[in-house]
Amino acid sequence: MKQLLFFTLAAALLAASPGYGQNDKPVNVIATIFPPYDFAREIAGDKANVTMLLPPASESHSFEPTPRDIIAIQNCDVFIYVGGESDEWVNGVLSGVITSGMKIMTLMDCVEAVKEEVVEGMESKEEINSEYDEHVWTSPRNAKLIAQKISDTLSEVDAANADTYKQNTARYLAELDELDAKFQAVADSAARKTIVFGDRFPFRYFADAYGLAYFAAFPGCSTETEPSAATVKFLIDKINAEHIPVVFQIELSNGRMAAAISESTGAKTLLLHSCHNISKSDFESGVRYLDIMTRNAEALKEALN
Repeated sequence: MKQLLFFTLAAALLAASPGYGQNDKPVNVIATIFPPYDFAREIAGDKANVTMLLPPASESHSFEPTPRDIIAIQNCDVFIYVGGESDEWVNGVLSGVITSGMKIMTLMDCVEAVKEEVVEGMESKEEINSEYDEHVWTSPRNAKLIAQKISDTLSEVDAANADTYKQNTARYLAELDELDAKFQAVADSAARKTIVFGDRFPFRYFADAYGLAYFAAFPGCSTETEPSAATVKFLIDKINAEHIPVVFQIELSNGRMAAAISESTGAKTLLLHSCHNISKSDFESGVRYLDIMTRNAEALKEALN
């Protein structure tokens, strides 16, 4: 009994000692939404604890962090957020929790050059505002840039496991290349290049990557819920005039608008998932960005043929 008590106390003292287990302590990574969360867990493997701040199935545009969330951010090693309009709350939170050694990265910064090219191609301030889209990850090519930046950041924070991160990154970038090739093949063999959304449109970067034209009820980050009658009529007329077989809706949408357009045109309603957030069941089953986007490739193929 005395011997057992001795070893118990010794273990407790060691655990409390500075430096105990530091070499075995995983890096703590917090990502605000699903895409960087998924990229980080692909790259980190078992070398980091990766957490998604936004609860599954919830709306990011109205998200407010809890005190527990703020404490978690303060104690993390790497914090990843979008850097767009939907998470303006981050700036206020970070001003009070940034600690020495914490690495902070935004998805918008990872693809800054790509974003500037999109804006440079627009003719007016009104067009920039109407086309603003922070969903940079919907293009697999942008996803590669983000994944590489996450890998570089993890390697900087945790140099001891840099080789593992690099190996995982090489494997993952190859998978993203395969996904990109799959979408490109769909676009190259398509009978048409136009897609229609009876919903918001968080796919500006995706459409630009594969040369697609698009029409939607709302831009990507719009908070509107009811389109004008003129907008609905325009979408219906577009589908009828060009015999477009599919009207898309996005994830976690009520789907009413797409259903109404479908009823008026006969176009099939399909999901094109932006990966911004996922359902609780998908989250619990470990669904990946690659899984979702592969399903998107099949839906796109049906819409373009």
